[in-house]
Amino acid sequence: MSESSTAIMENQRTLAASTDRFDERAGAGLATRLILVGLVVFLIVGSILFVRVMLHRGPDTIESPSSAPIPARYDADRAMGYLQKLCDFGPRPSGSEAMVRQQRYLESFFLERGAEVRRQEFETRNPNDGSAMTMTNLIASWHPERPLRFLFCAHYDTRPYPDRDRQNRKGTFIGANDGASGTAGLMELSNQLDDLPDDVGIDLVMFDGEEFIWQEDRDRYFLGSTYFAQTYVDTPPENAYRAGVLFDMIGDRELRLYYEMNSIRYAKPVAQSFWQVAKRLRVDAFVPRTRHDLRDDHLPLNQIAKIPTIDVIDFDYPRPGIGSPSYWHTEQDIPKNCSGESIAAVVWVAHQWITAQGRSEQSRSIKTPNR
Repeated sequence: MSESSTAIMENQRTLAASTDRFDERAGAGLATRLILVGLVVFLIVGSILFVRVMLHRGPDTIESPSSAPIPARYDADRAMGYLQKLCDFGPRPSGSEAMVRQQRYLESFFLERGAEVRRQEFETRNPNDGSAMTMTNLIASWHPERPLRFLFCAHYDTRPYPDRDRQNRKGTFIGANDGASGTAGLMELSNQLDDLPDDVGIDLVMFDGEEFIWQEDRDRYFLGSTYFAQTYVDTPPENAYRAGVLFDMIGDRELRLYYEMNSIRYAKPVAQSFWQVAKRLRVDAFVPRTRHDLRDDHLPLNQIAKIPTIDVIDFDYPRPGIGSPSYWHTEQDIPKNCSGESIAAVVWVAHQWITAQGRSEQSRSIKTPNR
């Protein structure tokens, strides 16, 4: 065999070996790609199934807020009826005709339950055109002369539009949970105030202008609570509030109430004592862990008026988690996504908490702030 023939045969053997190695690598690469494609398909299908399961746990799912039966005096159907009545007025932004009708209704409601009711009116400007407008806080008082005074409050205005709605940001915002549930909680609480301890007085306050927000980066929040707090400082009552409790978004059908961080920052003893009552009653919706750091009506009360005030709020509406729907500031914030049982459970805790303040030394640990 010639040298050239030998060289040709060697080249052929080398080429064949290279081809075999290429085929091996190609086969391995194809297998890897098939595995990766399989994983991607698995993750996509799994995510779709997870989302479908979560969405199926929508408005038909009701999780009981309590592992103990809620006493009949805290009437879930009645509380839900209050929420529905408020929503029947329609959207209730500050200055609207629906807000005026709601104010008249609430004045009559609390007068019938024995409260002293007064309006706290203040002037502001419409941020859209600068025109003057009047806003109104409603204050319903029981025994204002008593030495241990407590504040329970909520906002009763609704946002002008459902600005978080992905389909219709200029649609109709009913505000069943974010607006009506807190006020319905105060209404249900008013049914429990005939047997207060003889040294306890209570004010139920509904704030106007909590979120008269048309443009997020331009308009101001907490108009009513800020005015209330400043008036409290300028003309202090004879008996200062020992503590305050803000109800906001307490109607979630899947209620979970965590410590709110500003509540712990400004009013930790109040929050701890409130959640301890919930634990004793086995109202499991109250979870003694911090979760959200929220700006709400309790900030002016704490920062301006120095009233140690907590925010009782379930900001995960209806629930946290990837793939979960969110009803907050959407057209889905409607009565069918709320629960009277959730409101009743919160009122049960609130009433038992306030009753304990008058008949034990616990209230002495909530020190009246220096103003």
